[in-house]
Amino acid sequence: MRLVSQQASVKGKHLLINLYEAKHLTSCTYIEEQLERVVRLCGATLLDINIHSFGENQGVTGVAMLAESHISIHTWPENGFAAIDVFMCGDCDPENAVAPLEAAFEAKRIEVTCIHRGTVGNSEKALK
Repeated sequence: MRLVSQQASVKGKHLLINLYEAKHLTSCTYIEEQLERVVRLCGATLLDINIHSFGENQGVTGVAMLAESHISIHTWPENGFAAIDVFMCGDCDPENAVAPLEAAFEAKRIEVTCIHRGTVGNSEKALK
């Protein structure tokens, strides 16, 4: 096992964002607007977006496909919970998505985990 330091060169940052006691979790239109907004705030390029509702007052799943990777969201309105992944490479900064998403969904609690993907080292050639 190889431990990765914060200073290691990486191909991308992957944020796992858990929103608790959140609101606005059933509206496809609202969720699409918020994903488009954070794409711009992160400096990313939106290629396509697909949002699916599982029915009236039911959860929503959405994916924003980016030139720099993706943003996905899965909501459980019955629990006030949303799981959001923000994965970006290049000059984009996925951390710019955190505060706007927390505010947009009026989350009372948030957990963010950052995973560095594709650390450059012994396997650098395999990652190119």
